[in-house]
Amino acid sequence: MSTTLPAASLALLQLPLPEGMLGQALLVLLAIAVVIVVGRVILSIAWKLVLIASVLIGALWLVTTFLG
Repeated sequence: MSTTLPAASLALLQLPLPEGMLGQALLVLLAIAVVIVVGRVILSIAWKLVLIASVLIGALWLVTTFLG
């Protein structure tokens, strides 16, 4: 499988760019799809970091309020 993936990606790079309005619309939709997929991954990581930071700050606040 490791030899077929580079061959497939090279074959995709050799395809001609689509021309006309439909070709441009396809390229735009593909670019938007890539941005959305990458954004979802980054946001899922960011959400976890915000949740952890909120719990830590809340715990510190409780400790300083009741013990400080």
